[in-house]
Amino acid sequence: MAALRRRPRALVAFGLWSALGAVPVLVFGRSVAGATDAFLAHRAGPALAWLGVLAGAAVVGAVGAARAYGPLAAVVEPFRDALVRHVVRGAVHESVHTERADDGAVARLTQQVEIVRDTFAGLLNIVQGFVFTLVGALVGLLTLMPVTLLLVVPPVVAGLGLFLGLVGRSIRRQRELILAEERIAESATALAGGLRDIAACGAEDAVAASAGRLIDAQAAAARSMARLAAGRTVALAVGGRLPLLLVLGAAPWLVRHGATPGVVLGSLTYVLQGLSPALATIIRGVGGSGLRLAVTLDRVMSAAGTPPAPHPARSGGSELALRRVTFAYGPEAEPVVDALSLRVPDGDHLAIVGPSGIGKSTLSRLAVGLLTPAHGSVTLGGVPAAEADPSVRVLIPQEAYVFGGTLRENLSYLRPGASDHALDRAVAAVGAGPLAERLGGLDGTVDPAALSAGERQLVALARAYVSPARLVILDEATCHLDAAAEERAERAFAARPGALMVIAHRMTSARRARRILVLDGTRAWLGAHEDLLEDCPLYRELHGHWTTEGRAPAVR
Repeated sequence: MAALRRRPRALVAFGLWSALGAVPVLVFGRSVAGATDAFLAHRAGPALAWLGVLAGAAVVGAVGAARAYGPLAAVVEPFRDALVRHVVRGAVHESVHTERADDGAVARLTQQVEIVRDTFAGLLNIVQGFVFTLVGALVGLLTLMPVTLLLVVPPVVAGLGLFLGLVGRSIRRQRELILAEERIAESATALAGGLRDIAACGAEDAVAASAGRLIDAQAAAARSMARLAAGRTVALAVGGRLPLLLVLGAAPWLVRHGATPGVVLGSLTYVLQGLSPALATIIRGVGGSGLRLAVTLDRVMSAAGTPPAPHPARSGGSELALRRVTFAYGPEAEPVVDALSLRVPDGDHLAIVGPSGIGKSTLSRLAVGLLTPAHGSVTLGGVPAAEADPSVRVLIPQEAYVFGGTLRENLSYLRPGASDHALDRAVAAVGAGPLAERLGGLDGTVDPAALSAGERQLVALARAYVSPARLVILDEATCHLDAAAEERAERAFAARPGALMVIAHRMTSARRARRILVLDGTRAWLGAHEDLLEDCPLYRELHGHWTTEGRAPAVR
């Protein structure tokens, strides 16, 4: 239902074209009645005119049915996209927090999501067809002979009520049947791989009994589904066949009260060509496709998992706090971060330095909640980092991600709807003006393969600058820029509201920071540049090496 509410215009257009597609149903019985009575009166002209009306209505209905597919796609495709995003978020969340790849995500993306999309589209078509066919047939009966509604409406309502009463139970039984079949498949796979051990232990009877219980459960679920299918058949008979019998049985009475043969035949046409097929379609469609949609969608949503709901952003800022955090890549591995406590308040500018592989990037991933510490806690704005509102922080890694599309789409990705003024200001702040001009402005097309590594970093920096994030972490995010471009970008972020953490690529980044965190693998040193030169041997060594070697040109 949320997918429908998010696209009201497309839904209205779909309904209007669907209504146009139901015009033949509306005039079918009326045209048959008029043509029949005219032929019986030997008036060929009016009879042919009624048949012409019917033919014209068929053309109008064909146009409406054809034009309905565009709005239908506008409703269905965003629904599919939302499912894809849910699966990807769930897979990424699972992989990051368990350090295991979610192998089932590929199947959900390539198979189950497409099944849901196709079934959802088909079900929408079925529902709209039923609604407009039902309304058209009832309106036609009303204009033809209102009393016939008393013969048609009660059984139709009774049949629909019976069917709807079975839907909830059918969904539960369908889910039970699928789960029972999955359990049998899992059991068969396990048995096939352990036949030798089963025979060696003499466990044939116990294993056979266990497998038998699974098969019995599957058979019981199948029998229950069969009984429910029989109930749907009864509902169809009540709602689709009983009105026909009632109209036929009441035909003499209708004729005595003014109905012509054409009116009786037209009423039967509305029942046979309108109500009965519509009811059969909705019962078979919802009873088949609808059940598959409900169960498959439930499997996709539950299997993909749902990351913890983000806490709302707090106006008080996004203070980062690490309290005795320890993290290692594996239970037997040496900790990369060991009992580290750190506070980065709103408005701070912190640089992190240390030898390669010492844990700087790991620290950045802990800070934004992509990794979960084995011990200790990491909070953003007072809530666990993994549960914090994603808009509170942004992490730019060394290899910047840029996607095909316009420059505007790339820059506004983290802040949809950002004004041109905000985007232009971000471009100017990080020094990406010449690049934007070369690309043709905000509406220029971005080809990631045609950009250098430094240009991709400029796009990512401008994207982060325009975002609402209060905590910005640059993980060597300027390593492909020269020293002057790096300084301009870092100073822009330092002047921006919020906090800035820089994993330094050059020691000049550390000199510009208000505080510096030095990681040496055994302990952490925190202080200003002058204090660390005096107290931290590793910092003196790194600074001395940089001073001796000079400013090596950055790789572009």
